[in-house]
Amino acid sequence: MGDEKKRTCPVCGKPTARPGRGRPPVYCSRSCQARAYRRRRHPLPAQGSPPATRPTDVRARQRRRIAEAVWRIAAEQGLDAASMRRIAAEARVSLRVVQYHFDSKHALMVDALRLLHEENERLAQGRIPYDMTEPCALLRAVLDEFLPLDEQRAFALRVFTAYYARSLTDPVLAEVFLAAEQPLERLVADIIGVGEAAGSTAPGIDRVYEADLLVSGAVGLGLDVLHGRRSLADVRRVLEYHLGRIFPDAIRTPRPNPSPDPRRTPIPTTTAPVPQPSPRPNTGPSTS
Repeated sequence: MGDEKKRTCPVCGKPTARPGRGRPPVYCSRSCQARAYRRRRHPLPAQGSPPATRPTDVRARQRRRIAEAVWRIAAEQGLDAASMRRIAAEARVSLRVVQYHFDSKHALMVDALRLLHEENERLAQGRIPYDMTEPCALLRAVLDEFLPLDEQRAFALRVFTAYYARSLTDPVLAEVFLAAEQPLERLVADIIGVGEAAGSTAPGIDRVYEADLLVSGAVGLGLDVLHGRRSLADVRRVLEYHLGRIFPDAIRTPRPNPSPDPRRTPIPTTTAPVPQPSPRPNTGPSTS
């Protein structure tokens, strides 16, 4: 017995107790036995392999997947069609999974809007060259973010429009959708201010009023493109004209009277109601 090899626990390396009778124990304690069981079920990654996905990452991906389902439904059918069951089916998860991540449909709507703002801002910041040495070019790039120049921006504009309609009767959504401090208008005004300080803007302009006009006008023109009332070429001519008013030296050949676009709907001559202003979604980068 004295010559018998001393046994140690394969988990912690401590010696195991020698029983008076029966089979000798493999582990020194129940705690080490449980740790060994968990290791068998979830083996440690090999050296050099990427780290395992954390539960928080899985949760974030599931929430994002559900939010993307809300976006697709809003863009194609409007938010009225976004029931919890419809969202779960679109996200290809069970209704219980949706309810696990979001306490209510309203909480899901608000969170999906916040995620869309974050995603749109991230993409916009990657597309816009931040160069204050050419404020006119920078401002043109910012205004491009309000236009449906590609599938992603057209999709985001449809979703924001659906949210705008709902925000008219939902104060919580309105608070997320339309920031009271108007960061987009402030950003555009700051860019014009840089040009003004450098002496490249027209004399006597009010940068705050110009910023309000450019942001509202670009959003409305972008919606006209979505509806097919205008072409992108027509919209660009309009924006170039207004940029030329602000930065007369940067725009060499302004076109104040562009030729009519055949796709543009003619102005009605009847006494129809005046159209309401276009929504102003937060589709561009913030100043934070």
